[in-house]
Amino acid sequence: MNKHTGTTPTIPTVDLEPAARQIAELLPGIHEQQLTGPTPCPDYTVRELLAHVAGLATAFRDAARKDFGPTTDTAPGAALPVLAEGWRETLPTLLDELVTAWRAPAARQGMTRAGGVDLPGDVAAMVVLDELVIHGWDLARSTSQKYEPDEESLRVSLAMLTPSDAAPRPESVFGPPVPVAADAPLVDRAVAMSGRRPDWQPGD
Repeated sequence: MNKHTGTTPTIPTVDLEPAARQIAELLPGIHEQQLTGPTPCPDYTVRELLAHVAGLATAFRDAARKDFGPTTDTAPGAALPVLAEGWRETLPTLLDELVTAWRAPAARQGMTRAGGVDLPGDVAAMVVLDELVIHGWDLARSTSQKYEPDEESLRVSLAMLTPSDAAPRPESVFGPPVPVAADAPLVDRAVAMSGRRPDWQPGD
């Protein structure tokens, strides 16, 4: 609730398609020799980051459907993710299914579960959008590709990552924010708020 107006902030209705499409468009540009390379996620190689994206797409697809089970109940850090064979074909399909699932009005109604955490459906939609935006940047930067997320998705991501009295920043999930100029590009501000250096390169 806004402590100044006494009103509850409006959670935007987000469409995952632009952010999901950005990731799908990166996949053809990822070369086999890059799969063992580093990413801005210290514990993940490119291969493991791709596996993580596949896992979160599956988990949040099922969260939208309220189809609870191992995919929604398992914490993401429970084990190092393993990339399945045929990921170039299956990952775009998973991303499409994720987008479709969250376009259903019922997805945002009531409570759902992902990563073993219960949360409101409309909040879960914002969480997965932030995951797509930031991990899209991770993949692009790790494989030396351009990344041009849409402004609306970036603004939702930045809002999710920016701490407030009502929603403290989960330091266990994100590293400490990296300082950037107030007039830095929106993508740099979102990335920095997630604990990543906007100028990160694979050789760092």
